[in-house]
Amino acid sequence: MKNFLIYGISRGLGRAITLSIPQIEDTVYGVSRSLPDYLVDKEYVKWIGADLSRPVEAVSKVKEVVGSAKIDYLIYNVGIWEHNAFEENYSFDRNSEKEIQQMIQVNITSSILAIQAFISNLKKSDNAKIILIGSTWGLDNHQGKEVVFSASKFALRGIVHALRESLRTSRIGISVINLGYLASEYSIETPIEEVLESTGRSLIPMQDVISAIKFVLSTSNATCVKEINMPAMQDTNV
Repeated sequence: MKNFLIYGISRGLGRAITLSIPQIEDTVYGVSRSLPDYLVDKEYVKWIGADLSRPVEAVSKVKEVVGSAKIDYLIYNVGIWEHNAFEENYSFDRNSEKEIQQMIQVNITSSILAIQAFISNLKKSDNAKIILIGSTWGLDNHQGKEVVFSASKFALRGIVHALRESLRTSRIGISVINLGYLASEYSIETPIEEVLESTGRSLIPMQDVISAIKFVLSTSNATCVKEINMPAMQDTNV
């Protein structure tokens, strides 16, 4: 039996992770701002409501539920972007100070505090893993223009590189999976061939990301998978 702590479970990839990776005998501490409808019959998921734009308060709420329980896998699947992101008319000077601060709180501060708060829980596992869901906007020389989103995804890579040194003696693996354009409008229940056909094979099917996560979790504590870069095949951004 494994214990998961998964952030961002309400929809998209977070929902797919929650439904596809833990087994019925496992325990999932699932964090999101609002209660997802799909959890109605998922007794193995203990939902924790938390607003990650208030990271100190969010950590306190999650810690109150998790307590001193062992955590085998911590998966941080959270990321927000600028209101005008990925548009042709994107302009950094149109992003307000409030928007920038909120992105940094959710994408960077919250992730750092979430990991720090549960290191003692992770040390109780024989083969603990931390996985951060990043983006190709955090890779060198990408062609995206979104300044704050890019900065926050570069930050995740920095967290992984530095924390590996701190966690080495405890044999806690830490990884970041840098995703390109994801077919997030299709649920994990949608057959992969249908996703490929509908998107003209231009987007990454959710199932491929689940396979990458399962690979990381399957490795022994002698291995640290630092980064996996997954751009879409037709993605010319990187």
